[in-house]
Amino acid sequence: MLEEELVQLIKKITSEKCESQHIEIKKALKGTPSKLYDTLSSFSNQLGGGVIVFGIDEESGCEVTGVYDAQDLQRKVMEQSLQMDPVVRPLFTVARIEDKLVVSAEISECDIYDKPCFYKGAGRLRGSYIRVGDSDQPMTEYEIYSFEAFKRRINDELRTIERAEMDNLSQSDLTEYLIKLRRQKPNLVNMDDTRILETQGMLQDNKPTLAGLMLFSEYPQEFFPQLSITAMVVQGKEMGELGYEGERFIDNKRVEGTIPQMLEGTLAFVRRNMKVKTIITEDGKRADKPEYPIKAVREIVLNALIHRDYSIHTERSPIRLVMYEDRLELENPGGLYGRITIDDLGKVSADTRNPYIAGALEIMLDTENRFSGIPTVFSELKKAGMPNPTFSDRRGVFKVTFNKSVEADNLPVNNIEKEILNYCVTPHSREELAKRFGFESPAYFMKTYISPLIEMGKIKLTIPDKPKSKFQKYYSS
Repeated sequence: MLEEELVQLIKKITSEKCESQHIEIKKALKGTPSKLYDTLSSFSNQLGGGVIVFGIDEESGCEVTGVYDAQDLQRKVMEQSLQMDPVVRPLFTVARIEDKLVVSAEISECDIYDKPCFYKGAGRLRGSYIRVGDSDQPMTEYEIYSFEAFKRRINDELRTIERAEMDNLSQSDLTEYLIKLRRQKPNLVNMDDTRILETQGMLQDNKPTLAGLMLFSEYPQEFFPQLSITAMVVQGKEMGELGYEGERFIDNKRVEGTIPQMLEGTLAFVRRNMKVKTIITEDGKRADKPEYPIKAVREIVLNALIHRDYSIHTERSPIRLVMYEDRLELENPGGLYGRITIDDLGKVSADTRNPYIAGALEIMLDTENRFSGIPTVFSELKKAGMPNPTFSDRRGVFKVTFNKSVEADNLPVNNIEKEILNYCVTPHSREELAKRFGFESPAYFMKTYISPLIEMGKIKLTIPDKPKSKFQKYYSS
């Protein structure tokens, strides 16, 4: 970063008096902190990296104390960076504030094929960290495995269960699948059934794979009791809002069966529990308007069933659907896979965690795997006059939320602009704005609400000559 950007960052830290997801502060008045490995690891492993700022004392209310020796500090930080795997290459900046020197070290996110970045002295399992809020937390075994599974192309859907046999698969469902498959893939016409099922990932060494069991077993939960969907309706806006257990759930069901059966069972649950308004159209006809467009619900449930993690690390975790008074939430074991980010959803082709399950369902259900159904979700919600879904991806759990009313603390659309302008009397960063108005994705919030206000001249930038600066703030004119 430039020296002036570091000065702006210091002002932000001393004003807010706290660290953040991307900022770590260290006191270095008497020497270089001896253990930076956890922060070097966590920033290297997180989207966008992070910045370590030396010369601020958090214990004294984020007072600028300066560093003992800027040159020596950079050298010793680099020595610690060389003990990471892969090696971390900090980008240093030095600035003078009130006759005191402060130093920043920008840590770039490492390539996904190099993750997790870890301290070699502790090893991969004990030396890998992840950033959670303003702290560095040791990675779980599962979080480390997630990176390894992607790099090594581990297909957990192809693992077999010792006690499962061909007799556990529905022969009628297999026959129907093979007919459709041969019709769409002429190259398979001359292969025998067993060979085809092996090529499609349903069999391995003449035993059903997890994919085969989840798609064609008479009862998959015989082998995987928790590979199901728990669906519930909660009275109120939060889980456990009421006083005692007996009154919390209006409806509560565990949906089991094959993936197609769980899809249909979950949609039936949602249809049964959501309200439907009857409206009169302009031509005098009656029309039903459900709380949630069922096509959009179908896509997120199907997406969860296809892309959830089927490894041994999550096989005890069901997909979880909850209908609250004001929203519908779906939580999926296994975070976003590979190189995809929340801002990429629906825009680029994603890496597929379970390609054999996805491919089989394209044949069985005519699903479109290329964009995971996300564009359909946006389209259906827009047609229903509802806000876009919100997404979150935290420590191995991916969550989709459909809100009944407009986001931003349930403000009507025409009041959001006024609230933003009032809030921006004091300059705020994009992350602060998105958090204040209830958006998981700062990029979406900025594009939808802030950019139009900037174009109209109602919102201005604190650093107008560097609009993409990470230290940019926005204020109402």
